[in-house]
Amino acid sequence: MTRAIIIGSGIGGLAAAIRLARRGVGVEVYEATDKAGGKIAERNLGGFRFDAGPSLLTLPELVLELLDDDLRFPIKKLDVITKYFYPDGTNLSAFSDVPKLAAEINEKLKVPKNKVTAYLQKASTVYDLTADLFIFGSFHRIKNLMNLKALKTVLNIRKLQAFSSLHQFNERELGDKNLVQLFDRYATYNGSNPYQTPATLSVISHLEHNMGAFIPEDGMYKVTESLMLQAVRLGVEFHFGQPVRKVETANGKATGVLLDSGFVAAEIVVSDVDIHRFYSTLLPDSKRLAKLNKEERSSSALIFYWGMKGVSTELDVHNIFFSGSYQEEFDYLFRKKEVFDDPTVYIYISSKYNKTDAPEGCENWFVMINAPADIGQNWDEIIERSRFNILEKLEKMLGRELMYNIVNEEILSPPEIYKQTGSVNGSLYGSSSNSRYASFYRHANFRSDIAGLYFVGGSVHPGGGIPLCLSSAKIVEELVEEQLLSNRHE
Repeated sequence: MTRAIIIGSGIGGLAAAIRLARRGVGVEVYEATDKAGGKIAERNLGGFRFDAGPSLLTLPELVLELLDDDLRFPIKKLDVITKYFYPDGTNLSAFSDVPKLAAEINEKLKVPKNKVTAYLQKASTVYDLTADLFIFGSFHRIKNLMNLKALKTVLNIRKLQAFSSLHQFNERELGDKNLVQLFDRYATYNGSNPYQTPATLSVISHLEHNMGAFIPEDGMYKVTESLMLQAVRLGVEFHFGQPVRKVETANGKATGVLLDSGFVAAEIVVSDVDIHRFYSTLLPDSKRLAKLNKEERSSSALIFYWGMKGVSTELDVHNIFFSGSYQEEFDYLFRKKEVFDDPTVYIYISSKYNKTDAPEGCENWFVMINAPADIGQNWDEIIERSRFNILEKLEKMLGRELMYNIVNEEILSPPEIYKQTGSVNGSLYGSSSNSRYASFYRHANFRSDIAGLYFVGGSVHPGGGIPLCLSSAKIVEELVEEQLLSNRHE
């Protein structure tokens, strides 16, 4: 039996383990921490349960297709994806149903309905033109560029909106300041700046509104639990608390990994660790590391897990309280490497749909603001200042006192994100997409000069976020299948 070692058990590593095991490969997963899931984790705090990371699913079929029928979990499609609160007093519910969304925007912002539907149709076109080549395939391979689908993408390159920033495109297509801010926000889904990232990222709004946003009925951590159960059922062996120290190669091939306990041989090695960390420690390569370091890091996050006394009537599952100066907020994040004093605040309350996530009469507030990558800032000072600013902002916009309703609290900052997930500098998505060429700079899912060495996860192609990490595992499965076929013919 061919043996594969997977380094790390984030969602990309778990998906790769399942896919390779189904191919008849013997799979072992080595995880430095004591649990699987990476950023898809949970926290329990004095009777409150929190999804510690991602808070909704798009393209849920990418998860469910990995699972046996009896392991597939029920999911709920959100009617209201996000409720938005603006400094001018405007409140807006972003419905998943496009006609309802257009009607809500028309009522609240006086923007014609056809502007909204036309925008989302253009976002759908971007998806149709890019999905096979940039999301579900590897354009790092010549054969994937020599087909009719790739030709269609090239011939329609203007429709990809790659030569405008997302903000410029949104201003041109939508006009209204508040609506532009709403659709600018999608740049943050991969840790980027809407004033720099190409308008191709409008595709994210297509995934949410045209295709739907979902949540597992038992919470996002159900994704990790179900993938773990599936992997174990297929015979995957997990080794927790056992960090890989080095990847070994010889004669242009991966040969295995070095642990504290010694060498473990394998014909296939799949890395699910941050690509910067990989080239700084696991397979040191100063040339490749220098190239990676030229890319701008994605943003990070500062998260407050608050067990809250009382039940809010004005909030939904997902809520956004916008900054009064969005461009200045992103200038702080990416140029000044600081946290803005009027941050956009995101609140996720899973107890709105899963009552067991909080004690009766209480709610679990996952409160997050954008933060820069960690470069040695004074995080103690930033946390104290940001906590005050968040509470002041929310109390003003909601018109009620909140500070004394916090009965439990934990805090997650960029340095802690790095410690817990291995994401270098605490950057949630590896490199940002603040360049029209960012997609092309992402590391491939393979090394052409080292057979049997593959890469999955958010810091490599096709990028960060649950759907893209799952896609990276599917790409690796196809590459490994070709390797196995080639080995049989040798």
